[in-house]
Amino acid sequence: MATMTMLEAIRETLRAEMLRDDRVMLLGLDIGRMGGVFRATDGLLSEFGPDRVVDMPLAEGAIVGSAIGLAISGLSPVVEIQFLGFAQQALHQIAPHVARMRYRSRGRFALPLTIRAPFGGGVKTPELHADALEGLFTQCPGLKVVMPATAADAKGLLTTAIRDPDPVLFCEPLRGYRLVRGEVPDGEHAVPFGRARIARDGKDITIVAWSAAVHLAEQAAGILARDGIEATVLDLRTLVPLDVETLVSTVERTGRCVVVHEAPLTSGFGAEVVATLASEAFYSLRAPIARVTAPDAPYPLAGVEQWYVPSVEQVVAKAKEAMQAA
Repeated sequence: MATMTMLEAIRETLRAEMLRDDRVMLLGLDIGRMGGVFRATDGLLSEFGPDRVVDMPLAEGAIVGSAIGLAISGLSPVVEIQFLGFAQQALHQIAPHVARMRYRSRGRFALPLTIRAPFGGGVKTPELHADALEGLFTQCPGLKVVMPATAADAKGLLTTAIRDPDPVLFCEPLRGYRLVRGEVPDGEHAVPFGRARIARDGKDITIVAWSAAVHLAEQAAGILARDGIEATVLDLRTLVPLDVETLVSTVERTGRCVVVHEAPLTSGFGAEVVATLASEAFYSLRAPIARVTAPDAPYPLAGVEQWYVPSVEQVVAKAKEAMQAA
């Protein structure tokens, strides 16, 4: 085991996969000479050369479109979109082409393409940088959506993503790049998609979260424990595929649930979680399912973002409210 930040785990995974398979290559804006805007690819250009670490123009559609052709030709490109909000400029490539290529080609073409993109609040970014758009991309059938919360999962899930024969959107929490630090297994480490992680176990209520919101949920669970409320924190890890079995069984055991995410309330992926639980765990619920999310408003200026993103206090309040229900 080595102790790493999430950013270091991502960089080391990219390097390991490029050493393992010479078909793996990187494309993105400023990923070569600069080493990426957050230095996730620092040093890889000098090690692997410009044919495998390619600086692309400021055109997300062109970056993703180029990666489609490379993947069809037999390579395994890993694209970096500087911020998930910028992926909207490539939605016309991701939704009808990346996600559907196997279907559109009747199985002739697989698309082993990974799209990396950071997102989320906590670092006071400019407009269009922090938006949590994961729910938008879960509506692209054929695209897997992966949301690591720990350094170990950043390695394990990214390894699985790069080796997957089908496309994966790999969303990285901005605030977790350097703030999230933990033990990362040495050598081979691949985490299967569709298997949620119980980050903390408790008998009274389940807090469901993903990405940076998992750490928010864990802090809230610690506060609740002081008042005698034992919370399970369930880290979904992947939204597509969703681990319905673990989600349902965990909530059935506690009977109460709070869902936390940084996207706005309406049509955020939390709505899908609530709908799934209402369908599969309805008779086990002892209180209405609560959500703690961003409001239905554009992401604000950096100076007031703390009033926009979910807080520990909000999670604690919603959990206590659920505990008071009959």
